[in-house]
Amino acid sequence: MVSSILIIGGSDAGISAALRAKELDPATAVTMLVADAYPNYSICGLPFYLSGEVEDWHQLAHRTLEEIQAAGIRVALNTRAVEISPQSQAVVTHSHEGGTRTQTYDRLVIATGAQPVQPSILGIDQPGVFLLHSMDDSFKVSAFLQLHEPRRALIVGAGYIGLEMADALTHRGVAVTVVEQQRTVLPTVDETMGESLRRHLEEHGVDVRTGVKIYQIEQTGKALHVTGNPEFDREVDLVLVVVGVEPVTDLAQTAGIELGMRGAIPVDRMMATTVPGVYAAGDCVETYHRLLDRATYLPLGTTAHKQGRIAGENVLGGSRQFAGTLGTQVVKIFDWAIARTGLRDQEAKAAGYVPKTVDFVTWDHKAYYPGAQELRFRITGDSQTGQLLGAQIIGPWQASVAKRVDLFAMALYHQMMVRDLLEVDLSYTPPLGSPWDAVQMAADYWLRTDTH
Repeated sequence: MVSSILIIGGSDAGISAALRAKELDPATAVTMLVADAYPNYSICGLPFYLSGEVEDWHQLAHRTLEEIQAAGIRVALNTRAVEISPQSQAVVTHSHEGGTRTQTYDRLVIATGAQPVQPSILGIDQPGVFLLHSMDDSFKVSAFLQLHEPRRALIVGAGYIGLEMADALTHRGVAVTVVEQQRTVLPTVDETMGESLRRHLEEHGVDVRTGVKIYQIEQTGKALHVTGNPEFDREVDLVLVVVGVEPVTDLAQTAGIELGMRGAIPVDRMMATTVPGVYAAGDCVETYHRLLDRATYLPLGTTAHKQGRIAGENVLGGSRQFAGTLGTQVVKIFDWAIARTGLRDQEAKAAGYVPKTVDFVTWDHKAYYPGAQELRFRITGDSQTGQLLGAQIIGPWQASVAKRVDLFAMALYHQMMVRDLLEVDLSYTPPLGSPWDAVQMAADYWLRTDTH
C-alpha cells in the first residue's frame, strides 16, 4: 500500500502527478518540493508578460498555491532536493528557512524539468545579458526594461522563445536583432517555411541574421558590444540568450539512474525509471515518439502534463502507458502562426520511410466571403504506403492554424493514410472554411502530385 508520495518539481509534470494521485486516492499523503516560490506557473507565458500584454505576472499561475493546497497537496516552496537514497527511500532537501533535512517516501516522482543551455560566449555574465526560462529570469528582465528603458536588443537564438521575445520586445518599442546559428529561423520547421517567417519578421522591423555564431559580448560604456562569426558586429542595450534547454538530471544520478540521450532520464512508457519505486516525467526525461517507435528528447509542456498524469496514476499501482509524442507545436509571431506535427522529410528518411513532401497554398475560408487569407501547407507522407507522416502550416494566426495542425496530429495518432483525411466529416460555413477544408485540399494535392 502506498501511503506517501514525494514529487520533486512543481511545474507541469510535477503538479499533474500530484493532482492525479490525490484524485485517485485522497487518503495518500502527497508532498511536492518546489525549488522556487512559483508552483504551477506558465513558463510559456513569459514573453506575453514581458511584452506587457499580460500585465500582472500572477495571472500566469495555472493554479494558485491556495488552490493546490486545497486539493490536499503539501507544498514545500524554496526547497531543493540535493540527494536521493532509494535504499532508504529518502530524499535530502535544503530550504532557505528550514536548512537541511531528510524527507522519506513510499514512491517518488522526479519532475525536475529543464534549464537553459548556456553557450560558450565570452562575457555572457555581463550586466544586461539574460537567459530566460524561469519566473525569476523574467523578473530580472522586466526590472531591467523598466529601469534602463533599452532602445536596442539582441536575441541569440531564433527558436520558439527567441522569436516570441522578438515579438514581445518590438511590442514594447525596442529595436530587435535576432541572431541564429542555423541557416534559417525556427529550425524545427523546413527552410522554406523558415524563410517565409524571416520575411514576416523583417516586415515588422526585426533585423534577422542567420548563419552567425555569437562568440563575445563586451561592456562598452552603457552599451553591450556583441561580435560574431562571420562578420557580425553590433552595439545594443540588452541581450537575451535563448538557444534551447537541457534536462536537469544531476539529482537523478544520485539515485543511481544512468542517463540517456542528451543527459535525460530513461523511462518506460509507464514513466518508471530503472530504480524501483522511482518514476520521472516532463522535460527531464526521454520521451517515447509514436511514429519513430523509440525514445527521443523532445521537451514540451503538453507532453509534460500527460506524462505527469500517468506517473501520478502509476505510483499508486496503475498500469497506464504514455501514448507517445508527435512533436506537435505551434507559435504565434506577430500576425502569423507557424505549426508542425510529426516528421519532416529528412526525419522520415532517417526513420526508414520513403517520404514525399509537397507544398500547397489555399484560402482559409471561401474566397468570396470577406477576409479570406492564404494558408501554406507542407505535407509529408510515405510514397510507398500512403501513410501520413507529418505536416507544417504557416499563415495568419486567426485562420485556425493551431486547430488545423491538430487535425493532422489526430490523424497521425491513429496512423491514418493521407487519403483517409478526405473521408473525415468536418464542419463548414463560408466565413470559416470550405466544403473541403483546407486540410483536406492539402491532402488531396499530396495524393495527386508526382514529385519524381
